[in-house]
Amino acid sequence: MSQTALLTVHGMGETPRDYAEKLFEAVAGRLGGLAPRVDFRSVYYQDILKPNQETVWARVGETTHLRYADLRRFLLFGFGDAAGLENRKEIDGSVYELAQEAIARQLLGVARHDPSASIVFLAQSLGGQVLSSYIYDAQKALSGGRVQAGIWKDVDAWALRALGERLTEPEKRFLAGATCASFVTTGCNIPIFCAAHKQMDIKPIARPTERFEWINLYDPDDALGWPLQPLSPGYAALVDDRQINAGQGVVTWILKSWNPLSHTAYWGDGQVLDVLTQRLRLEVA
Repeated sequence: MSQTALLTVHGMGETPRDYAEKLFEAVAGRLGGLAPRVDFRSVYYQDILKPNQETVWARVGETTHLRYADLRRFLLFGFGDAAGLENRKEIDGSVYELAQEAIARQLLGVARHDPSASIVFLAQSLGGQVLSSYIYDAQKALSGGRVQAGIWKDVDAWALRALGERLTEPEKRFLAGATCASFVTTGCNIPIFCAAHKQMDIKPIARPTERFEWINLYDPDDALGWPLQPLSPGYAALVDDRQINAGQGVVTWILKSWNPLSHTAYWGDGQVLDVLTQRLRLEVA
């Protein structure tokens, strides 16, 4: 029987460690008897960022009275994540490197459980940028290119430092996404990170496998979720952009679907769960 792994990456802002549990339960319910053939794993990197953000928030609160506290906290913890990941990312031990390490550790766990398992990635919001950068760096490094930041700057040195052991060549390829069958992004904001670049420099990841499909689900009412095909010819050829209305239930529609709060509604949405379940069924069938 075929085996696969569903690996999730969360988005920006304050995120609990068990952020993916409800999604895993919903997907497992839809898969029924096929669920035991899926290895459910979640990448968590918010703990790298949150302590410093909490310190800044506390210091500001102790000295200044500001209006719109909820909005300010959202901006500080949300956009602070994005800024923190890009700032001084080339130094050893950077937030960028530690976020990539969190991805690599989960993938290594899958590889050592089943080295032939196919991977279905699901990334929300900023997680799409984090995971795309990870795969892009990995592919560049393994093809002989020079990577300037993250674990793929020198994956051998990183493995010895972080894991205390060397990686085999098959493990490196697995960690680079060589068995990735699907990449599903929701509320993706990659355009924010590359809009200032010339179009010739806006390049997506290479297709890891022949059957690979990148499905990008976005709600037009979500100001933080964007289509990816308009970015460049490379993205147009690789990505399948699909518009959805995140949160179509009567109550959630009133509260969320018509405004940017739909950014938080993707993973409970039936359309998202349908796409994800379909991709997993194709891998375990």
